[in-house]
Amino acid sequence: MSMNKTPRSNRIHIGIFGRRNVGKSSIINALTSQTISLVSDHAGTTTDPVFKSMEILPLGPCVIIDTAGIDDTGTLGELRVDKTYQIINKTDIGLIVFDINQTDFSFEKDLIKEFKKRQKPYLLVANKTDLTTTDKSFNDTFRKETVLNVSATENNNITRLKDVIGKTLKIEEEKFRIVGDLINPGDIIILVTPIDKAAPKGRLILPQQQTIRDVLESDAISIVTKEHELRDVLNKLRVKPKLVITDSQAFLKVSADTPKDITLTSFSILFARHKGDLEELVKGAKAIDSLKQGDKILVSEGCTHHRQSDDIGTVKIPRWLRQYTGKDFEFSYSSGYTFPRDINDVKLVIHCGACMLNKAEMMHRINEIKEKGIPIVNYGVLISYVQGIFDRALDPFPLAKIAYEKEIND
Repeated sequence: MSMNKTPRSNRIHIGIFGRRNVGKSSIINALTSQTISLVSDHAGTTTDPVFKSMEILPLGPCVIIDTAGIDDTGTLGELRVDKTYQIINKTDIGLIVFDINQTDFSFEKDLIKEFKKRQKPYLLVANKTDLTTTDKSFNDTFRKETVLNVSATENNNITRLKDVIGKTLKIEEEKFRIVGDLINPGDIIILVTPIDKAAPKGRLILPQQQTIRDVLESDAISIVTKEHELRDVLNKLRVKPKLVITDSQAFLKVSADTPKDITLTSFSILFARHKGDLEELVKGAKAIDSLKQGDKILVSEGCTHHRQSDDIGTVKIPRWLRQYTGKDFEFSYSSGYTFPRDINDVKLVIHCGACMLNKAEMMHRINEIKEKGIPIVNYGVLISYVQGIFDRALDPFPLAKIAYEKEIND
């Protein structure tokens, strides 16, 4: 992936929801000013969620998600509707589209309930104004809701729709960047990046790419090295680096080679904060010491990749846990954009850094797991804990340390 191309996981996710044949695909084409989605008078043209990365003024980099109609029928239709509801978890904002001439709004009201339940922003969009002569306000149908009347085919009010999307999202700079809020212009940052066998040939993995970019945008100095060259690099520097960031799998060696007066953390821990809830993931580390022989542990990753013989999720983490606890566990695994629902008997969830998930999806997973009373950690948090580097790796994040201390004292 080019470092100049905004990854899908960092784009605003706009989901388009509604019944079949209300013009969802036409709305997408109007928003993007391109023919992105197939338009047909035949109901049910879109059968599975379709993701399309676009640049939309004034919103910037976006992912538009076209979904199947929520009124789809039959066995396959029910599966499609289920997928459509799952897409809500990934959206930063949903457009609930309906035909301005329809009279039944039961499906739309169900969607509104789901968005409110999951605390997701949404807009109601009445399409096909070009096919009616009646000015409908929908005050009785959608009390206290704002409805935008548009015509996707005539491009009426589409600019207004974009503006309202932007105002609803309150688009602004992230409160926390990956690392930019921890460093100052001119600081030297060393990034320890082992060559990951699972990464595409000739490329760095995404967290490394994005962190390097964030360092450069902070006007700091980025030095990239492999773990075996770190000590030599440190010896050659005349100025002490502000921070060393390592791949979590190299924590032990990098910690041993980095002087104690230099702050150390990992890409995965940085992403635990950037994409999720670092305090919650750190609190979950407490559960590691109370695991019992045979407990069920879920290891979840946000992407799919060809697993190597020394794969971190299926080989290294289970081995490190056995070595630390002296116990054997029953591991299950999930990967990609789907997340298992039946996890009530799981005693710990271990999640990857979520570089391929957007923050909305990762926060949904964390909150869903938290509601079930199951502790969750991410790769970097767990590895630092079982390898005895936990306190040091969290030095840049005092709020996370306080959250952990409160957890173990309660």
